[in-house]
This record gives sequence, C-alpha cells and structure tokens, in this order.
Amino acid sequence: METTRSLVVAEGRRAFVSVPGEGLTLPNPVGGPMTFKARGEQTMGALTAFESTPAPGEGPPLHLHASEDEVIYVLDGRLRVRLEENLHEAPAGSFVFIPRGVHHTWQNTGDEPARILVLFTPAAPGMETFFERSAELADGERVADAFRKFARESGMEVLGPPLAES
Repeated sequence: METTRSLVVAEGRRAFVSVPGEGLTLPNPVGGPMTFKARGEQTMGALTAFESTPAPGEGPPLHLHASEDEVIYVLDGRLRVRLEENLHEAPAGSFVFIPRGVHHTWQNTGDEPARILVLFTPAAPGMETFFERSAELADGERVADAFRKFARESGMEVLGPPLAES
C-alpha cells in the first residue's frame, strides 16, 4: 500500500497528501511512537517531516544539526525548549524555529504524552536513518544508546545531557 496519495507532478516533484494512519511508524528514542509524514525521497530533498508523541519528562540530549534547520510545532501538550542558553516554555500552538548550528534540546513537561510535528529543511536523510536504526534497539537502551551510537553519522552533534538531567 502506498503511504501517500500523489496529486500532481510539478518540476520533478510530486505533490501528495499523507492522511492519518499513513506513513512509517517507529518507536522514538525519546519515547512514544513517531510517524514519518514526508521523507526526503518523496520531497526530492526539500524536507523531512514527522509527527511524534514524546513521553512525559522525555526529550533528546542537547545537540545541534550542522546541515538542516529544524521546526517543532507543538500540537498537544507542552514543552520546555532550550535554544543556546535560553529556556522557553512552549505550550500547544507554539512554533519553534531552530536554525542549523544552534544548540538545542527540549523536554515534554506535561503529565501526558505531547504531540509534536517536526520538520527538517532541507530533507534530513541522516535523521531518517537515525530513527530507523534507533528503533532496532531494545526499549531500555533507546535514548542513551541511540544518540551515542548513531548521532554523528546522522549529521547531529551531541553536546550535553537532556533537560531532565541538566
């Protein structure tokens, strides 16, 4: 079954719609499922997009992306976001833009799983592979081992611990 519905082809790109329930779903290293909504090969390198539901208290270690800008849109719940040395509260409806090279991390500060839409531009095939490889790890190993083992090869540099540990 094709995971997206193609609409038109323009300048070598296919327009598509990814409806609920479509797209590859994997366990996220920071807890909860994540579902790819658009991958680099679908967008001819324009962007990578996924929806994620991080568990309460969870979030990635402090890191940066050298080659992609990142956007986080908080659909449900609330996050605490660190951008360089500044902490920001990001309740549902918040839009976070993280230019490449900016040190950042976030944490779900709610009592329930949050729901976020994450975009990388241009597409981040290294991050797509990072999530695929992380999903192969055992549940108890996922956060620490995923970032330690796969971050560098995905184009991500880990700089410090998650907010929950700092």
